[in-house]
Amino acid sequence: MGIQDINQESSATEKRVLMKRLLYEINAFEALLESGLFETDIRRIGAEQEMFLVDESGRPASISVEILEKLDDPHFTTELAKFNLEFNLDPLVLEGRCFHEMECEINRLLKKVRGAAEAMSANVVLAGILPTIRKSDLVHENITPLERYYAMNAATAELRGKGEYELRMTGLDELILKHDSVMLEACNNSFQVHLQVTPDEFAPYYNIAQAVTGPVLAVAANSPILLGRRLWHESRVGLFQQSVDTRSVGTHIRHRPGRVHFGDRWVEHSILEMFHESVARFRVMIGADFEEENPYEKIRQGIPPLFRSLQLHNGTVYRWNRPCYGITDGKPHLRIENRVLPSGPTALDEVANTALFIGLVLGMAKEYGDISKVMEFDNARVNFIDAARQGMGSSMRWVKGKIYQAQELVLKELLPLAREGLQEFAVGSTDIERYLGVIEERCVAGTTGASWLLESVLSLQKQLPPDPLYRTLTQAMLQRQLEGLPVHQWSLANIKETQRWTQGSKQVEDLMSTDFRTVHPEEVVDLTGNMMDWYHLRDVPVEDEEGLLVGMISYRQVLSRLLERADEEKPKLLPVRELMDSSPESLLASSPTAEATTKMLAKHCNLPVVEDGHLIGIFTDYGASYTMGKVLEEHCAKAADSAAITTSEWSVQKFMKKEPPLISAKEKIRTAMQCMAVQSHLYLLVEDEKQQLRGIISYRQLMRHSETLEGKPVSLLEEIMTPEPITVSPKMPVLDAIALMHEKQLGCLPVIENTAIVGMLTEYDLMQIAHYCFTLGSDSTE
Repeated sequence: MGIQDINQESSATEKRVLMKRLLYEINAFEALLESGLFETDIRRIGAEQEMFLVDESGRPASISVEILEKLDDPHFTTELAKFNLEFNLDPLVLEGRCFHEMECEINRLLKKVRGAAEAMSANVVLAGILPTIRKSDLVHENITPLERYYAMNAATAELRGKGEYELRMTGLDELILKHDSVMLEACNNSFQVHLQVTPDEFAPYYNIAQAVTGPVLAVAANSPILLGRRLWHESRVGLFQQSVDTRSVGTHIRHRPGRVHFGDRWVEHSILEMFHESVARFRVMIGADFEEENPYEKIRQGIPPLFRSLQLHNGTVYRWNRPCYGITDGKPHLRIENRVLPSGPTALDEVANTALFIGLVLGMAKEYGDISKVMEFDNARVNFIDAARQGMGSSMRWVKGKIYQAQELVLKELLPLAREGLQEFAVGSTDIERYLGVIEERCVAGTTGASWLLESVLSLQKQLPPDPLYRTLTQAMLQRQLEGLPVHQWSLANIKETQRWTQGSKQVEDLMSTDFRTVHPEEVVDLTGNMMDWYHLRDVPVEDEEGLLVGMISYRQVLSRLLERADEEKPKLLPVRELMDSSPESLLASSPTAEATTKMLAKHCNLPVVEDGHLIGIFTDYGASYTMGKVLEEHCAKAADSAAITTSEWSVQKFMKKEPPLISAKEKIRTAMQCMAVQSHLYLLVEDEKQQLRGIISYRQLMRHSETLEGKPVSLLEEIMTPEPITVSPKMPVLDAIALMHEKQLGCLPVIENTAIVGMLTEYDLMQIAHYCFTLGSDSTE
């Protein structure tokens, strides 16, 4: 897709013209192969580096067009999304310290682009998939504004029958997603490696490249997290195969490979087989305006043809190992392009992966010659998929059917072959030991970029909500990339690396929960009450069979119904639809957090987040309170030098309910339920006859014991309350109180001063802190 002169809306006639031209060029290509013009006396390597642009919070920054203008360097080019960028490395002869030169050039160009990004308060991250990417980043507005990208999007949609893209992947978590454009592919970043081969070498070398792709990917995996879900160790593989899949769903069983594919068989003779297959299997996607050339006449003159139609079509068929044609210094050549390797974790890791891949192709060609005689193609394909799914933990079925664990295979069999392959081409021993040494140490440590990310998530997920967790991962990756140590020497990400809480929490999407429970409108109200008790809920969304939000039911409505039913002679089992609010206030994922907190305070409830009528999240006070505390902490730190700020402003006293609802320990459940249902209290502080704190009663406890209203022995509050609750002082810093509530999983903290009850801090009051942070608090820092 590097060709620029293409049409966004290609007519059927234009596509027929391009196909005619394509067939003509393929026939001419056969003549070129027989001409002896191809370069055969040199072996070059090269690479393409893709990267993510991120803002100060670690989120995608859609500034590639502006960055390219600042850089003004032909090494750099665009990618599909405005938050992606690519640079192409200069080709290198495979000899001496070529891999060291490759690493130096990557670091030089990274330094250059980081300098340009820094001027825009941004940075560059090397990642197969950026942990902080959200669905809202994958919108049409973020497509790089060039004709070829719009054309690819339109053509893919046309070939699919203009249907939505559906992504389904399962790993540790599961992701099921529909999307309306090819922008899903923009989640992927690669480090694409090129190896120049001669026409006679192409078939055996390409087959070996296919054979080694699985084990190389297993030890190079770096993309386990997609849209907040932990999927495959190299999720890029599953994502890319589905994101540009032009096949529509049919009712018949037939073999139809996707445009992204590994292949079906070994190559038998030459590169022409692959070009034939690409034309026969895959329709022309887009048209283009090319100057006519006569390839036969050029071949007679000893001039390599451009084959622009062939290159355009070849660029829209995404083999994981792609055949490539190019021209260097007036001579044509062939290359194998490995598109499997992910971007990152560091330049050193990328070059180590490159050295392993290239060394293996060369070493195995010398050792085995024709790999098809000692290995089944299906084993190579299965190895590739298993490596993508499980990384270094995958099993490999190797030559002659022998089975290894990926680590064992690389350490025992492949590293020696890679060393021999590089030595054959006089690659310096210093380079061989440095880069293959990284692979060896990585295998011994059992650490890839993917395993580092997954282990970091495991260590942080009990300390951080999802959004700040993934921003922390991104910040940690960036910091370690700048330090330059290979990934097997990285320490796990830690909570202290979380930065820019305020900037990272501006939208509802940043703080909403996507893991929630719902009820159906026809289900019995009792189910809702039990769910509220079991899962600490006070508002439950009501959705129909299609996932459409049709209402919300609150704890107040459930308590009121329980009171009514206690007085009915023949209690009715009402469905949820008769009690729910059928027109609930809702939010968009893109709604500003300040707007959301204002609505929540006004409505006294948690709010559903919807997209096209479908429920996609819940914005809750308790769920967002940890982040709110960190945002407030940032405000405090920034305002510390201001004479207007005093410690008391950040204490519990500022945010607590100063006249908390009190009830006697001798009261009955009915009285407490009436109080909560009518006055919208979540908790009541239970006092004794001396007005000293005895305990706390919550709406959940009342629901749990509501059967006492229906003719069973009546309990007093002192029998069901939580006795001797944890209390705090009004002078305690509110940040400490928030941390205490999360650590102990408390919904309420009574505030006591000199044994007297002076207030209480609840999960609802935490939203007042949120509101402060995103209104008054944010104003004070700007």
